[in-house]
Amino acid sequence: MFDFFWNLASFIVLLGILVAVHEWGHFYVARKCGVFVTRFSIGFGKPIWRKLSKSGTEYVIAAIPLGGYVRMLDGRIDDVPSSQLDQTFDNKSVYQRMAIIAAGPGINFIFAIFVLYFMFLIGVQSVKPVIGNILPDSIAAQAELQPNEEIIAINNHSIKDWNSANLELVASIGDDRLFVETTRKKYQLNLQNWNFDPEKDSSLRSLGIVPFSPKAYTEIAQVAPDSPAAKAGILQGDVLIALNNDKIAIWQDWVTALSTKPGETIAVLLQREGELNTLSVTLDSVETSSGARGYLGVGPKTDPWPEDMLFIDRYGIFDSAGAAVLKTWRLMTFSLDMIGKVIFGDVSVKNLSGPISIAQGAGTSADFGLVYFLGFMALISVNLGIVNLLPLPMLDGGHLMYFIVEWLRGRPVSDEVQEIGFRIGAVILFTMMGIAIFNDIARLS
Repeated sequence: MFDFFWNLASFIVLLGILVAVHEWGHFYVARKCGVFVTRFSIGFGKPIWRKLSKSGTEYVIAAIPLGGYVRMLDGRIDDVPSSQLDQTFDNKSVYQRMAIIAAGPGINFIFAIFVLYFMFLIGVQSVKPVIGNILPDSIAAQAELQPNEEIIAINNHSIKDWNSANLELVASIGDDRLFVETTRKKYQLNLQNWNFDPEKDSSLRSLGIVPFSPKAYTEIAQVAPDSPAAKAGILQGDVLIALNNDKIAIWQDWVTALSTKPGETIAVLLQREGELNTLSVTLDSVETSSGARGYLGVGPKTDPWPEDMLFIDRYGIFDSAGAAVLKTWRLMTFSLDMIGKVIFGDVSVKNLSGPISIAQGAGTSADFGLVYFLGFMALISVNLGIVNLLPLPMLDGGHLMYFIVEWLRGRPVSDEVQEIGFRIGAVILFTMMGIAIFNDIARLS
């Protein structure tokens, strides 16, 4: 239950900030162009807070935190006194109207740069992308990738850590080939038989790449408070020997075995100070994207990380700006590429995510700390900007499309054509939202 409220709170904070930034872009440029803004709303539905400014603009926070809007004075739908005709949106030039509409998505991209700037200034704890193992008969094994090699580029994009490697691998969904460059050589992976389901496996493991990690032992180094292990009496320093009379000597085999027994009561044979003890433990059931998994609540003793494997990805005051711009640009091209692959069928619509997945991502990133939450916020901000630029009449991109046609023709698109476009756009948009929400629910079931 705590996870639910934590994810919900993180989602509201994340979306509230991004919607406020997006709508502020429209608001700011509209005011600069001399348009009177009647309402600035964060959220939809019944207002839960409102304030009327001296300029006459009503500021509102509404009950449904799934968007927002800027209501501008418009002679096509408002009774406008003659003294305010020059303050209406429809009375402005096509260039000014285009600027007002484009300002929303535009400020999302600028905000992403701003957020990433502080993320790089603070520094992100990172791990060098060194291959620990290659799974037999995998795509990586067929390409003859080798353990202990460090990946430095994927599809000619520079790689510094596993997060950037994962981004480039996900961007390769639907491609026929993948180029992986290591410190040793450049490899070509054949992706024609790549069966990657993001809900069930990681992009790396589906290719047969296992990242390096220090060796883990079956000796317990950590016991989570109030966990099944703590309630059963498992202590730090205990050595796990057998599960239900089956001896298990490798930590990863323990992880696999426990994960397949959600909610079950098991017998754990362990060694404590030279003596063997058998404890009865009832595992918790934890919902994950790939279904329910058993949870014991212990962490293993491991070898220390090699000093040269861990680093803080941090830049100076000026270098952070350049790194933030490059990262934002890559997130923009990544988002456009993935949208294109969904449209042309290279990526399944099952990969579309809605508010539930975003809430889970917000909560998870907030759990890891501020810098990870900032990184997630930048990603969603870029996605919000890109999606709003799609040429669907209900979105900013649809309005821009009509204005571009008006600019080329020298006269506005007729109200009848615009109405038809809005209806078609509404069907497409609500269908996409329905699919995304259905996918979210399916991942929870």
